[in-house]
Amino acid sequence: QVQLVESGGGLVQAGGSLRLSCAASGRTFSSAAMGWFRQAPGKEREFVAAISWSGDNTRYADSVKGRFTISRDDAKNTVYLQMNSLKPEDTAVYYCSASTTSYTLQRGVVKAWGQGTQITVSS
Repeated sequence: QVQLVESGGGLVQAGGSLRLSCAASGRTFSSAAMGWFRQAPGKEREFVAAISWSGDNTRYADSVKGRFTISRDDAKNTVYLQMNSLKPEDTAVYYCSASTTSYTLQRGVVKAWGQGTQITVSS
């Protein structure tokens, strides 16, 4: 079972950038698809981005395409989410996640969750 710890959250002005990191423990990281979800107050958790175990395939929610980039460094057992051109509607708790494939992850079939990190974008 992979364990996930997010970092990099905080407060940023609209138009700014942040990079989230998710450090994973466990030998299965390199064979797991990784991704990010977010949950805003009063809303359901939603998919943000996913990356396949090989790094060859990435998926994004339409709301973040062109602004967010997911990547992974298997040598560091870490997945990243680079967030640019942030908007107030990006404010949420962001959760790192692991799944078998990026396809299943996008559909919410998640094997492990991180504890979440808060992103607040001020207008």
